[in-house]
Amino acid sequence: MTTLAASLDQPQRWRAVVAASIGNALEWFDFVVYGFFAVTMAKLFFPTGNETVSLLLTLATFGVPYFMRPLGAVVLGSYADRHGRKAALMLTIGLMMVGTAVIAAAPTFSSVGLLAPILIVSARMVQGFSAGGEFGSATAFLAEQNPQRRGFFASWQFASQGLTTILATAFGATLAATLTTAQMESWGWRIPFVFGLLIGPVAYYIRRHLDETIEFRSTRLSKAPLREAFSDSKIRLLVAFGTVVLCTVATYTVLFMPTYATRNLGLPASGSYLASLLTGAIQLALIPLVGAFSDRYGRLPIAFAAAVAMLLAVYPMFAWLAGAPTLQTLLIVQAIIGVLAAGYLGGLPALMSELFPTRMRTTGLAISYSFGVATFGGFAPFINAWLIEVTGSKLAPSFYLMLAAAISLAALVAARRLGTR
Repeated sequence: MTTLAASLDQPQRWRAVVAASIGNALEWFDFVVYGFFAVTMAKLFFPTGNETVSLLLTLATFGVPYFMRPLGAVVLGSYADRHGRKAALMLTIGLMMVGTAVIAAAPTFSSVGLLAPILIVSARMVQGFSAGGEFGSATAFLAEQNPQRRGFFASWQFASQGLTTILATAFGATLAATLTTAQMESWGWRIPFVFGLLIGPVAYYIRRHLDETIEFRSTRLSKAPLREAFSDSKIRLLVAFGTVVLCTVATYTVLFMPTYATRNLGLPASGSYLASLLTGAIQLALIPLVGAFSDRYGRLPIAFAAAVAMLLAVYPMFAWLAGAPTLQTLLIVQAIIGVLAAGYLGGLPALMSELFPTRMRTTGLAISYSFGVATFGGFAPFINAWLIEVTGSKLAPSFYLMLAAAISLAALVAARRLGTR
């Protein structure tokens, strides 16, 4: 199998990387941009007369679809292991386009009352179901391009999410700088969703013309990958779940930072979006490099070092940022978070892929990732906003990141005992 997979020519591998990365970036773009426009969405779809309550409702709605992720992981992960990664990738992008279309065209609360938030929540649930299968399918597809360079190729899963951050924050910064509040609330917020909707068919077309991975075609298929995952790989699922905790909390803390910077630090929206743009650019550049290093030096040492650094550095960084809330400080803090997150994320997709055999790899990846994100990531913006409100401390987001780092460090130790390098 290794020989067959290694025989793929280099251009074909890069076509696979481009196809999976573009589709994944666009899939996540629509998901992430909702978080960046949380303040505007709160006014338009969840008006309560209390600004904080409206924002919390919006951030909670951001997290609600994560309840759909495990269902999407179970259904679409099993589908990918039985019918192929390519078929699952086409299905997930199609579902995401449906959810995006509903959000882009949704009337606001002032027009249709309660129907407006119902439409938004329904669309977000479709997107959550789709995203539940996207990670496992895309990661397995990338990891199976070349087993000798699994770390490098699989790393594009998270590198493409860096591209998502760049696209979403570019829209946020541009719209915040060029539109008035009235224009933003009237029609400006719809622009990024329309962009995602228009580009979606391109991603679908690219994925439709992919070749299935040789590693998958050469494997004896499992008739019941879901049952096999829960009967034979429970410990591996739990370990993979634990490694996801820091990954998802860090990612969605970055997503929360524009809201945090404007509401809690009093910084201009355009500047806070610029900081997130910098983080996305750092991750896009560094994650593939870290993935390549993990092929040479091992997944665990690099991930362990990054997690320890995050655990030790995040509190002092937030203390500095809260004490000196300037755009320069925000840029430096988010740049450091971007570097540390890249160090952790670079080898993680390959590490998780190698925990599961090919015949049930997508199922294992999808379930462990989706449950991890649903439990710790989806509500990270809400939890951060709630912690700040309850404690009265601007350092509260660092507490959640430190907890996540500690949990993932324990999971990495367990992964080493399972033979992961």
